[in-house]
Amino acid sequence: MSSAAEVPVARTYRVRTYGCQMNVHDSERLSGLLEQAGYTAAPEGADADVVVLNTCAVRENADNRLYGNLGHLRPAKDANPGMQIAVGGCLAQKDRGEIVRRAPWVDVVFGTHNVGSLPALLERARHNAEAQVEIAEALEVFPSTLPAKRDSAHSGWVSISVGCNNTCTFCIVPALRGKEKDRRPGEILAEVQALVDQGVLEVTLLGQNVNAYGVEFRDRGAFADLLRAAGRIDGLERIRFTSPHPREFTDDVIEAMAETPSVCHQLHMPLQSGSDDVLRRMRRGYRQERYLGIIDRVRAAMPDAAITTDIIVGFPGETEADFEQTLEVVRQARFASAFTFQYSKRPGTPAAEMDDQLPKEVVQERYLRLTALQDEISWAENRAQIGRRVELLVAAGEGSKDAARGRLSGRARDGRLVHFTAADGVRAGDVVQTVVTDAAPHHLIADGVLLSHRRTRAGDASEAGARPTTPGVALGMPRMGVPAPLAPVASC
Repeated sequence: MSSAAEVPVARTYRVRTYGCQMNVHDSERLSGLLEQAGYTAAPEGADADVVVLNTCAVRENADNRLYGNLGHLRPAKDANPGMQIAVGGCLAQKDRGEIVRRAPWVDVVFGTHNVGSLPALLERARHNAEAQVEIAEALEVFPSTLPAKRDSAHSGWVSISVGCNNTCTFCIVPALRGKEKDRRPGEILAEVQALVDQGVLEVTLLGQNVNAYGVEFRDRGAFADLLRAAGRIDGLERIRFTSPHPREFTDDVIEAMAETPSVCHQLHMPLQSGSDDVLRRMRRGYRQERYLGIIDRVRAAMPDAAITTDIIVGFPGETEADFEQTLEVVRQARFASAFTFQYSKRPGTPAAEMDDQLPKEVVQERYLRLTALQDEISWAENRAQIGRRVELLVAAGEGSKDAARGRLSGRARDGRLVHFTAADGVRAGDVVQTVVTDAAPHHLIADGVLLSHRRTRAGDASEAGARPTTPGVALGMPRMGVPAPLAPVASC
C-alpha cells in the first residue's frame, strides 16, 4: 500500500450543443459550472466521465436526433457504469420524464430554467444511484449570473433577456423558455465590462426577441439606450445583437445603430414569409409593407449594412401566390444571406393542427427555388464588396479548409466571413485590415498583403491555447467606470 495519500483524479466532462445562440451561451455556463465544481474538460478524442447534451426543440427531427445520440452513448455507458449522461435544454423541458423512460441509462434531465442545478443533480444521481429529473416552470437565477467557460477569447455572448411573449403559431420556444424576463441594465453593462476587462473585443447581446427588451419594466426605449450605453464602454470595439422581431423594431434602434461607432452595421431581421396571409396565420404581428419599410430605413441610415433573415417555406395553407410574394420580398430586400427552413410540424404548436398541410414534394420544390434565388443574390451582393477595404477580427476555427492555401479567416464588421492571406504573427483575436479581391456566395476572399495588423490581449490568450473563464456577475450596480442603469427598473 502506498504511504502517500492518493490524489483524487478530477472527473472529465464534454458538453454537446444543438440549436441557437442561446443554447451556445447556456453551454458556456454549463462548462463554467462543471469546472467550478472540480470537473475538467475531456481531451479531444477521449471518453468523458460526464456527457451533457444541451438540446433544441426547434429544428426538424430534433427528437430523433436526441434519442439517436443517446443510443450511440449507451455502449460507452455499459462499458463504464461510472459514466454519467445529462440532458438539458428545450427538449428536456418539453419531454421531461419521458427521456428517462425511453432512455433509462440517462442520469440527469434538467430544464431550461435549471442550468445552475447541473453539478448538484449529477452528485445526487451518483449518491442515490437513480436518475434525477428537475424541470422548473419559471426562471429563478438568470443564466448570465453563473460562471462561464467561453470558447473564444475575443468574443462573448451576453443575455439581456430570456423567454418570449410572442405567440407565433409555428414556434414552441415560449412554452419552453417561458415569458420574457429582462435583466437590469446595470447588470448587463457590468457583465460586458467584465468581458472587456478580460480582453474581449466583441459582444453579442442575446434575447429571444432582443429588441423587445424593456417590456418588463415598461420602457420601450430601453434597447436603444442599452446599445448607446454599451457603446460608451472603453475597449469594446464591436457590438452585435440577435434576434430582433419586426413587430417591435423601432426607429430609435436604427438611430442608435447608426450613431454608435461600436455597434456593427449588421442586422438579422427574420422575415419568415413575404405573404400577408401567411404572416397572419403565423401570428407574426406585421405585414410585408412594414417589413420592407424597416429594411429601407436601415439602409437609408446605414448604406453599408448587411441584412440577413430567416424564412420558412411551406407553412400550412401556403399557396403558390403566397410563395411568390416571399420571392418578391427576397428580390427587393436583397439579403446578404438567409437561413431557410422547410416547414415541419412541431408537436404542441397551433400550426401543427392547422388544415392544408403541404405535401413534402411541394415544400421541397419551393425550397430549392428560394435557395437558388438567395444564392444568386448573396453572390451578387458579395461581388459588390470586391475592392472594399475591410477590418477583420481574426476568427478561430472558421474556414480551416483554406489553411492549406495559406489563408486565415475573420469576420468583417458587417458579419461577412472573409478568408485572407495569412501573415506571420497573426493570431485568432487579432485585428487586421485588408482588401477584398474575390467573392463566393457565402464568403469573401482577400488575397494580398495585409494593410495593417494589430496584436491584442485576446490574440495572446488564443496563442496560449487558453479557454477564458468568466466568473458569475453578481446582481446589483455596475463596477466603477460602467454607465449607471439606464432607467429605474422594477426588481425581477
